[in-house]
Amino acid sequence: MNSKVVALDLPVPDYSELPESVQKYFDKCQEKLGMIPNVLKAYSQNLEQLEVFSRFYNQLMFGESELSTLEREMIAVVVSSDNKCFYCLVAHGAAVREYSGDPQLGEHLVMNYRSAKLSPRHRAMLDYASRLTRTPAEVTPEDSQPLRDAGFSDQGIWDICNLVGFYNMTNRIALAVEMVPNTEYHALHR
Repeated sequence: MNSKVVALDLPVPDYSELPESVQKYFDKCQEKLGMIPNVLKAYSQNLEQLEVFSRFYNQLMFGESELSTLEREMIAVVVSSDNKCFYCLVAHGAAVREYSGDPQLGEHLVMNYRSAKLSPRHRAMLDYASRLTRTPAEVTPEDSQPLRDAGFSDQGIWDICNLVGFYNMTNRIALAVEMVPNTEYHALHR
């Protein structure tokens, strides 16, 4: 596991050096995804951060919400597109292809979601996510009205905001350390 996953010289441990609980988590990733995402490998050099990151990610992406898993991945891609985060565009673009069953949608969102054929719900959601990413200081509570008009509850809006915040954070980290996406992502769900 010592292969370079970021530009920094981090003490990324070998799989055999990881605690059994982390090995089990990585085994589950390997089984479900066919790989251990490089973001998790990078975080493994700080086990407390890995645990917090993994719990928050899993809660945001797979916890109870009115947002579907596809919608959550769509937000990840649009935020990452605005931020030009190669790692997240590759990883979450593959997830959009998987959950939508539409390889073109994943590519379209990566390049320019505004020209994609989207439902009014998805258009409102992605317009809001993009605006909150590009001009956060200008976003006001009134800007969430199009989300309500599209059928989102206040809890759904909260979830959208949390996803946007999370991916802005992870994009900045991935960009700053030149995180390398797993090559397996490129061929998935095409």
